[in-house]
Amino acid sequence: MENIVTPQFSVSEFVATLNQTLEYAYPLVEIEGEVASFKVNQQKFVFFDLKDAGASVGCFMTVWQLRVPIEDGMKVVIRANAKLTQWGKFSLTVQSIRPSGEGSIKKSFDILKAKLETEGLFDEARKRRLPAMPSHIGVISSTQAAGYADFIKILDNRFGGVSVDVAHVQVQGEVAPDQIMRAIEYFNTSTDLPEVLVIIRGGGSADDLSTFNDERLVRAIAASRIPTLVGVGHEVDITLADLAADVRAATPSNAAQIVVPDRQEILQRLSHQRVRVLSYVDMAIDRVGKEVEGKRVSLVRALDGHVDDNVLRLAHVKERLTAYNPRRVLARGYAILTGKVQVGETVMIERYNDMIKAEVRNVTKK
Repeated sequence: MENIVTPQFSVSEFVATLNQTLEYAYPLVEIEGEVASFKVNQQKFVFFDLKDAGASVGCFMTVWQLRVPIEDGMKVVIRANAKLTQWGKFSLTVQSIRPSGEGSIKKSFDILKAKLETEGLFDEARKRRLPAMPSHIGVISSTQAAGYADFIKILDNRFGGVSVDVAHVQVQGEVAPDQIMRAIEYFNTSTDLPEVLVIIRGGGSADDLSTFNDERLVRAIAASRIPTLVGVGHEVDITLADLAADVRAATPSNAAQIVVPDRQEILQRLSHQRVRVLSYVDMAIDRVGKEVEGKRVSLVRALDGHVDDNVLRLAHVKERLTAYNPRRVLARGYAILTGKVQVGETVMIERYNDMIKAEVRNVTKK
């Protein structure tokens, strides 16, 4: 038999060599199992066991890496590095964790939803209205997805001329939440702020849509200084991102219908308004015309009455003047004497039909 050389290590060398071997053979692994003995120490470190019917392995991660609520009994998938600690204990250093299976996904969703509801993150009072006709829109989506294509098509058909800035991101998978968060930050720190920020993706499984239940992403949407519109999945799909947004759309196509008005509907509405306005104007003109005609008739009547009164008064004045006319007195046999009535003076006597020149011969006082 050949002599087999048995390597000899110090304890530290053995641990280091074994870790190098593990790192080379399995630099990163994904493992599915059930959570047990979950606990958080010092609000910094997370410890739990991942088990199935035949085995159990210890897991470690930081609180910062824990993006979704986890409880004992939940089924999860972890991404981790395998490592032998210096105390000889095998452990998995977890890089990310996500619920697996509809039951665990829903349980995680309900836990986080209750937490954020308590904080008031979904309150209607804090939600903002979207601009009626935005001229500049920011879109966060995968430009390769069918949902994005549907959104752009409907957007162009409904209302052209809108400026659209797009941030291409992954909308599922481990890196998706961070990419979407960076896109939100990019738009919110832009010198030319969009009037509305649209976050969309098409339908998918509960696991695919779990990206939009990431706590840090949900908080980033709620904190956006730009009003947000989220359209994720199908109408029956509701994510925490939907609840945190200022407005929820049932689908990406519905998001396009919400964010801009329909040009044809606007034109039709304006046409109807024009007809109504012209009708109101015609009615107003007719009403004013009738009012003016009524006032004209009243004024004419008043003037006619005033003229009649004046004519009557002038007739009375004429009668009085006629009565005092000296010729009428002369006609009745009287005469008008002019001149100095003294003996020897000459006076003029005016009668109705003639003038008499006479010398005063005698003046007798009564």
